[in-house]
Amino acid sequence: MSFGSFHHHRNPGPMADINVTPMVDVMLVLLVIFILSAPMLSNAVKLDLPVANAAASAQQAASVLLAIDGAGQIYWNNEPVDAVALEQRLQQAATLAPQPELQLRADKNTRYEVVAQVMAAAQQQGLTKLGFVTAPEKEK
Repeated sequence: MSFGSFHHHRNPGPMADINVTPMVDVMLVLLVIFILSAPMLSNAVKLDLPVANAAASAQQAASVLLAIDGAGQIYWNNEPVDAVALEQRLQQAATLAPQPELQLRADKNTRYEVVAQVMAAAQQQGLTKLGFVTAPEKEK
């Protein structure tokens, strides 16, 4: 801490040092207050949960790969299908016990109208799991 100097004749200007001790004291007091008050702010409800001895379901939901090329042709697991066959396959997939996840891959030149029609057909049949598959961006 510097309040002045013994050589006041050499440097008669104002003192340029900042005394940070009061600021550090205040910050330490605030830190202690926050540490002590943090456990009081958590509103956890203590529950005694029951224990069950059930095996986890081993059945995994299948996935269906729907691809749409730039011309609008639809492929079901790499097999070309038309609109009627797509409706039938979506209806069959909706009846499966764990519904399969539809993974939709569309060419970047595909019209949005075709993608929207496929999504609407899946929704009308009752399928709820739909994911979009994209290719990762290539590094330059």
